[in-house]
Amino acid sequence: MSASGSGKDLTAEGSSSFPNDYHHNQQQQNQGGTLSRYESQKRRDWNTFGQYLKNQRPPVPLSQCNCNHVLDFLKYLDQFGKTKVHLQGCIFYGQPEPPSPCTCPLRQAWGSLDALIGRLRAAYEENGGSQETNPFASGSIRLYLREVREFQAKARGIPFKKKKKNNTNPSKGNDESSSTVHLS
Repeated sequence: MSASGSGKDLTAEGSSSFPNDYHHNQQQQNQGGTLSRYESQKRRDWNTFGQYLKNQRPPVPLSQCNCNHVLDFLKYLDQFGKTKVHLQGCIFYGQPEPPSPCTCPLRQAWGSLDALIGRLRAAYEENGGSQETNPFASGSIRLYLREVREFQAKARGIPFKKKKKNNTNPSKGNDESSSTVHLS
């Protein structure tokens, strides 16, 4: 996970790190000289994914990365999760607030994975990858995220409902910053 920002863009053979001027370009875009929280997270996530590919045996060049590598990465991240996800055999399965601890695994929360994929999808294209070949935008990734969301909601006894835009407050106008979930 080199944070130095050195490397070549995606079009370079086997490269999986940032272009030399990535940090400089982001600073110019933000005009404040420092990266926004989103840009910092995106950069860190991009470096982490690149390092994950380098650590594979044999190493996987970013130019050969596909949705299966992304799915493996998401499953790998589960070991660092902090969200208790009850298994179907657990006595607390389906209970939003269990009364005592259990041995069910900790996983990455669906919302964290969804946000991560969004940042990686953007970083891929910003670093020279084409929208048509973006492995983070594949249908199998969307399907995986939908399955994780549904499984976690059932395991925790919390039905998932899409949030709908509510334009009943005239002082807000058209609220474009709504947290509506889109998985199409």
